Amino acid sequence: MTFEEYLITKKIDADKFRKSEPQRFDEWRYLFAQMHPESFTSHKKFLINPTRRKYHIEK
Repeated sequence: MTFEEYLITKKIDADKFRKSEPQRFDEWRYLFAQMHPESFTSHKKFLINPTRRKYHIEK
């Protein structure tokens, strides 16, 4: 699973996230590549929901 695919499962728009916060996006992508998706979710547990609210995928 790629980082972008992971963000889709969390209902986060990768393009909006990348454009608005490129440094944090790159940091998260690097960390995601280093660990299992479940570990990443546990590690960023309290940051995923606020990020989802900011960059929610529009339907």
